[in-house]
Amino acid sequence: MTKKNVLILCTGNSCRSQMAEALINHDLGEHVHAISAGISPQLKVAEGAIAALADLGISAQGLYPKDVDAVIDQPIDLVITVCDNAKESCPVFPRPIPTVHLPFHDPHGEPLASFIAVRDEIRARLLPEVAGRLL
Repeated sequence: MTKKNVLILCTGNSCRSQMAEALINHDLGEHVHAISAGISPQLKVAEGAIAALADLGISAQGLYPKDVDAVIDQPIDLVITVCDNAKESCPVFPRPIPTVHLPFHDPHGEPLASFIAVRDEIRARLLPEVAGRLL
């Protein structure tokens, strides 16, 4: 069985989309492969996102901000935008791809508790959406 690919798209690709990528690959990785990218990627993954993942025992190793142009030609089965800016700026892909908008609060610059709250909301809302569409 070939894994389905989901792209999590955000503005900076440093918080929400990175946590979503790691959570999907951890929880649904047997059937789904997640990648994340940004419209205007930051230089590094936010420390709060790394700490929120580590709190669950999920490694952030291999996570790094990517520009959407770097992944646009990959075989993607579903795109999920996690912020309004990414929804408005979502690029045109080489072929039609189903797109879902699930916005989440941006915890960038906030305490770890904010990252954990967003992480838990991503797990509760985004993962079932991915599973429902790709499994």
